[in-house]
Amino acid sequence: MNRVQNLTQAYSQAPWRKQLQWIGLFMLVLILVALVAGIYLSVSAEASSNGRAIQAMYAQIERMEREIEDQKTQLAFLTSNDEMAKRAEEMGFLLVNKDEVLYIIVPGYKRSGQVILGSPPGSPVPGASMLSPEYTQSLFDWLRERIFEPAAPLVQEVRP
Repeated sequence: MNRVQNLTQAYSQAPWRKQLQWIGLFMLVLILVALVAGIYLSVSAEASSNGRAIQAMYAQIERMEREIEDQKTQLAFLTSNDEMAKRAEEMGFLLVNKDEVLYIIVPGYKRSGQVILGSPPGSPVPGASMLSPEYTQSLFDWLRERIFEPAAPLVQEVRP
């Protein structure tokens, strides 16, 4: 019995060692929790700063769109009939009647920027497919043609 007691006493740890182990384990858990919290805060801060940057970019896009619309409005005003007539009068241009205009026809001249409103007669329909049948055939049709009707091309060749 004495021998068993000696063995257990030799292998048992001192109370201060057990306390140090518990403190070490507690500190390890505390460090892990702090590490996870730090990573979470870092990711959250980056996400919020990116979100704020996106909001600023959307505000900039809206501001630019408003500026574009304002410039379109100014252009429409400057090219309006009344404004163009006023500017032409200030520059010394005069109104011309139809009878005073002389039109000259130049053979072989093609106007650049001529608008073609429709396709010429005989051109293909825009919705029609321009693909060859090999590209429009489904997999099931191809399998049926190759497996269930493999001799069909040969039979057609033999017929007189």
